[in-house]
Amino acid sequence: MVAIVELDELTVAFGRDASGPPVFDRVSLSVEQGTFVTLVGASGVGKSSLLRVIAGLLPASGGQVRVNAKATPQRRPTALVFQEPRLMPWRSVRENVMFGLEGLVLSKAMQLERANAALALVELADYADRHPRELSGGQRQRVGVARALAVDPDLLLMDEPFAALDAITRHALQEELLRIWQKTRKTVIFVTHDIEEAVYLSDRVVLLRDRPARITQDRNITAKRGSRRNDAEFPNVVSEIRRGLSDEFTNGDGI
Repeated sequence: MVAIVELDELTVAFGRDASGPPVFDRVSLSVEQGTFVTLVGASGVGKSSLLRVIAGLLPASGGQVRVNAKATPQRRPTALVFQEPRLMPWRSVRENVMFGLEGLVLSKAMQLERANAALALVELADYADRHPRELSGGQRQRVGVARALAVDPDLLLMDEPFAALDAITRHALQEELLRIWQKTRKTVIFVTHDIEEAVYLSDRVVLLRDRPARITQDRNITAKRGSRRNDAEFPNVVSEIRRGLSDEFTNGDGI
């Protein structure tokens, strides 16, 4: 399969002229088109920073970042979904989705068509004229996903989008995300602290640990989706990844 993201010996450091200690040191990762890959790791290890490097919002200090997707006047190659949906309260749901289309060469009619199609995909078509205050937390997060999908990206980057939600809503949105992914086959790079969520959603789970961060596990998840949580291997895979993370703290490091 074709790699849509290629990180080659990536190094990222903060501070003036990137003079601070590195967040990553020579990290290499390849993500194939159409796959669902999740990054897990302790708080502060740099998972969100890695998404921002891929999105082009944070410069690399060394190495190479290649995103093999091309922008056109009508679409963007990547879209980023944040932990908080960041909706504008004075705009309707539809207008919030259309905000992501501003700057693209699209007629007003095409913007409406794109926004309505994205809202239908996340099953919020009936809420298009409401405002964010009239929505639940889960519905607001789905608006954020719709806004990202409306720009028709090849690559969808998701930074802990369900972290602030209660367990029932979180599980419902996991199912919703899988339904959307199976329908669109966008490439997804997802960040979470929840190892069970990572194993349930993903084709691959990549564990980042240490300082500077490095990849210590890159695990393919082969159990069938739909019944994955009931698969006999599910708890074993979760435990194996969790042990790989807990070893970091056993060795004297911390969050």
